[in-house]
Amino acid sequence: MFLNGFLNRICRAIVAIAIALSFFLNTSVLPAMAQQILPHPDPIFTGEMGLTYEDSQSEKADLKLPSTFGIENAPNILVVMLDDVGYGQMSTFGGAIPSPTLEKLADNGLRYTQFHTTGICSPTRAALLTGRNAHSVASGAVMEAGTNFPGYSTLIPQNAATIGQILQSYGYATSWFGKNHNTPEWETGAIGPFDRWPVGLGFDYFYGFVGGETNQYHPALVENTTRLEAPKTNADGSPYIFNTDLADHAINYIRTTYALSDEKPFFMFFAPGATHAPHQVSEDYIKNFAGEFDTGWDEYRSKTFEKQKELGVIPPNAVLTPREDLLDWDDDLDADEKRLYARMMEVFAGFTQQTDEEIGRVIDAIEDLGLLDNTLVIYIAGDNGASAEGGVDGTINTTTYRNGLTEDFDDKLAAIDELGSSKHDNHFPAGWAWAMDTPFQWTKQVASHFGGTRNGMVVSWPERITDKGDVRYQFSHVIDIVPTILEAVGIEAPTQVNGVTQKPIEGTSLVYTFDATDTEGNDLSAIDAPSEHTTQYFEIAGNQGIYDNGWMASAIRTVPWRGNEPLGNSLIDMDWELYNVNGDSDENCSVNTPDFSQATDLAEECPDKLDEMVKLFYAEAAKHNVFPLDDRRYERFDPALRPSLGEGRTTFIFPDHFRAPEGVAPNLKSKSHTITADVVLPVGGAEGVLVTLAGAFGGYGLFVQDDKLVYDYNLARLEHYRIEGSLPVIAVPTIGLPINLKAVYKTVSEEPGAGGEVTLYADGEPIGQGIVCETLSTRYTPDETFDIGFDTGSAVSETYEELMPFDFTGTLNSVTIEITDDVADKESVDAYCGEPLLLNPIPFYD
Repeated sequence: MFLNGFLNRICRAIVAIAIALSFFLNTSVLPAMAQQILPHPDPIFTGEMGLTYEDSQSEKADLKLPSTFGIENAPNILVVMLDDVGYGQMSTFGGAIPSPTLEKLADNGLRYTQFHTTGICSPTRAALLTGRNAHSVASGAVMEAGTNFPGYSTLIPQNAATIGQILQSYGYATSWFGKNHNTPEWETGAIGPFDRWPVGLGFDYFYGFVGGETNQYHPALVENTTRLEAPKTNADGSPYIFNTDLADHAINYIRTTYALSDEKPFFMFFAPGATHAPHQVSEDYIKNFAGEFDTGWDEYRSKTFEKQKELGVIPPNAVLTPREDLLDWDDDLDADEKRLYARMMEVFAGFTQQTDEEIGRVIDAIEDLGLLDNTLVIYIAGDNGASAEGGVDGTINTTTYRNGLTEDFDDKLAAIDELGSSKHDNHFPAGWAWAMDTPFQWTKQVASHFGGTRNGMVVSWPERITDKGDVRYQFSHVIDIVPTILEAVGIEAPTQVNGVTQKPIEGTSLVYTFDATDTEGNDLSAIDAPSEHTTQYFEIAGNQGIYDNGWMASAIRTVPWRGNEPLGNSLIDMDWELYNVNGDSDENCSVNTPDFSQATDLAEECPDKLDEMVKLFYAEAAKHNVFPLDDRRYERFDPALRPSLGEGRTTFIFPDHFRAPEGVAPNLKSKSHTITADVVLPVGGAEGVLVTLAGAFGGYGLFVQDDKLVYDYNLARLEHYRIEGSLPVIAVPTIGLPINLKAVYKTVSEEPGAGGEVTLYADGEPIGQGIVCETLSTRYTPDETFDIGFDTGSAVSETYEELMPFDFTGTLNSVTIEITDDVADKESVDAYCGEPLLLNPIPFYD
């Protein structure tokens, strides 16, 4: 008994010491530091631990909720970011397109009239997610145009944790719906890595697409990291449309979160692919705008400008900037051109209206649960200005724009009644883009000017914002969103995440603009409060700008509709312009007239001030990894510039039903190669796809149909180069026929867009031969995939469009692609083809 009692006392002492030591180790981080170091320490055991459960007292672990970390009444957060929307597009900021959801939020919140994006997609989204400038987080270009310099590698660094990662650590339910254009192109395949996918960037759930754009009828859906095929109908049984599907999933996520916990707030990033091309929407929306745009883009600009003054979203002394010398609606266009271009704008307007309505359904779902009062909604109308990537004449297939091909006007006119449907990948002319950006100059991509970077923004938080329905004129930028959210929630930016010391947040919180009174009721005149974000650089593809305390210097280098033709002398000898946006006097410039829209260039009048601003641009550019400046618009889309899991390989073997985006598929453009399918044809024959890349608007496919092996090269629907050969008849009626089917492609040269010769083989015997006169030079697709054994999305060849996904009905053991050094006979190809269609390669730049 004595021994047992002695041992028991010793054991209890050891246990007590162990518990005390455990408590000490778990609390060795000071509380103030713990708030800035993520993830948080593991929960501390606070119960009593004896030798058995009978003499022990357990305590439940703390739930991972904001309240656990001292944050009471944490708001829900919804950040909405539209795509390719101009400042003068939606009615909330004076445009002609009704935006009832945005207006409802504005009436219950604040409109921001000097909010800025970076001028293009991926950089804006990286800045929004991290609170740092795009080049600071290696995102100075879209994913498909990254280079290996620090500001352009497309690899968001670990020292720039996203708002998703931060809020997730504090117990938020985090989700991302819609467009993800922030995963490096070579990491978008089925084996990742996934640390730069949404689920690796702090988002519990992702539903949307990966890339610059997607088809509204055949989206390249991804759920978390799994690729899906879109259903035939929406949840309510209506014909499928991506915008509706996206809202359905977002609503379901909000309801599910609330069903499981009324204490766990949500953070949702809702980023539909709208209104980025393709401009697709049902006729029900298009007909709402019949005849609305028949008077053209200049008339639209004039009316919008006046409406903007009436709403107070531009000041009374603002000036409508002149339009670039594009097409004059009255003098340069005939009746058919006006009819076509007006219809293109009607489609775009319907697309915009439908997008806003779908967002409205998400807002309504939040309100129906009684959560809207304590939901911070940040609705950003565009990730850049409106897009001029339809060119001067508009297009019914944006693949032509990306590859420098020219469509025939009669073909576009013939499609007029089908625009908005799944049959076309249409985009309006640049004149409409300029109009959507009223009152500013230029468009998307032109980061030097407000037409490319000024976007309307509305912030609503009924429980917190008292100055409802008002307008805010402070300068702000997309990097301000993260610090705004952090201050609204009551979180300090972490200094360390996952053991990595963090870069400082580069944005400025906008919470100071929320109220017109302080907590004691004193008038703060938030409308007139000076901007706390005082300096901001801009740069995209050589277009450069610098804002500083109300002054703006701008230098334009490239514009969307001029292809590879640069403006100015060189990247470091640009023709800079100078604007006094706020109208403040300066010791280096006596002109103090406000110039809200960048209408009056003061470069000649105030050279000293301009020199000061240009020097500041170079200082900020150096600080934020903008160098080296790079205005290349075609070469940067060469996948060889970026890492690749397949780099150096010449042979690739794929299993049946394999899928991969173009960025991780074998790059066969202007390369000789063979495609070999090892198949078994069953009794009665087989049909179906062996391999395809992309879809209806451009790509290639090798498939079996009507007892023939067919190679179809779809040159952006301008031409279908179809080569076919009859397959051998199966002689033995009781078994299948193992057979080797092969297409041998020999290119004329490795020059972009070069044509070639194709020979088809069955078990080594030639069965067909033909010529491809021209190929796509830059990109096949922004979203569709490389498929083995079936064709997902839209059909490469119209001959099997009604049979999609046209699964191969035989046995497909494997498909082997081998890159070779063979060369086609150029003289015979040229003699057959004549003049090529390729005129001026322009890259996909979304």
